[in-house]
Amino acid sequence: MKILAIDLGKFKSVSCLFNTDNNQTDFQTIPTLRWAFEQLLNETQPQQVVFETGTVSGWIYDLCINLGYAVLVANPSEDAWKWQNVKRKTDKDDALKLAKLTALDQIKSVHMPTPESRQYKRLVKFRKDIVRRINQFQSGIRSLLCAQGLNMLTRGKAWTIEGLATLEKHRKPLSECSMEELWRGELDIDLTLLDTLSEQLAKIEKHLTQLAKQEERVQLLMTVPGVGRRTAEVIVTSLDDPHRFQNARQVSSYAGLVPNQRQTGQTNRLGRISKRGSNLLRSALVEVAWISLRYNPWAVEIFNRISGGQKTRRKTAIVAVARKLLVRCWAMLRHNQPWNPALMPQLIVKAV
Repeated sequence: MKILAIDLGKFKSVSCLFNTDNNQTDFQTIPTLRWAFEQLLNETQPQQVVFETGTVSGWIYDLCINLGYAVLVANPSEDAWKWQNVKRKTDKDDALKLAKLTALDQIKSVHMPTPESRQYKRLVKFRKDIVRRINQFQSGIRSLLCAQGLNMLTRGKAWTIEGLATLEKHRKPLSECSMEELWRGELDIDLTLLDTLSEQLAKIEKHLTQLAKQEERVQLLMTVPGVGRRTAEVIVTSLDDPHRFQNARQVSSYAGLVPNQRQTGQTNRLGRISKRGSNLLRSALVEVAWISLRYNPWAVEIFNRISGGQKTRRKTAIVAVARKLLVRCWAMLRHNQPWNPALMPQLIVKAV
């Protein structure tokens, strides 16, 4: 059997053609471009193609599938893939190890969404990135005025019409600023970039709103009290196909909301959550868990039961609410059922 293992890189990739019959290997370094991969596949004609998940793995996966090759996408965070106590680690070593682990059937394939689903998820993540950039500019503007001994309105009031009108009085084109007023030119540039980002964010939100109206899964999750369109989009695009998870434990582990476990002999310790999953999904769930305490009686009951009224257990309780909420959203998507706290336990049991 010929296994083509590829260590992917942004600019170049290293392939290892491993023949399991005679243990022969053949290495090649190619540019990470479509034509180069097509040529590599035509030359090697492997029975199995394997590479690790990453930024460029999507289009390479589509290319291999369209050409009729069996593809295995590996998760580099799996225990079998970790390097320990080695003196050398190169791209060739990575490719060879990936090939040998595949031959030993030690690689678990990760789910690869459709191109449409990947684009949808990318746009949702891009919106989050634009919001992060806007927050950075707002923090920079506040710091700039603070350095000049000037005050701004507190919190969100600073970015209202009244707050922005106050900032307009201080801005000045950089070309017109004297040496003592360079900060005014910097403020002018920051406000211009902030306006541009805000306009682009509005366009993204408008398009995502249109997509959400056409996406039944998003509309289904919005029946959960406290869950809005943005959180529903994150959950839907992250889980993609709910049937790929066999039980609630797998869903929780995918989001990194299960505790790390250390067991030896009669000792069994559960530590902090693993955080091995999607940071976007996990942060959205924790955020909506806090919001749900105002709108969802079910979340309030779970939170109070776990926290026991102790302030030191509030964070533990909110993570538990986030995990349980994710499991219920997964069950809703799997059975196409709207929010019903009384029906959720039965749906979760059916999914196991």
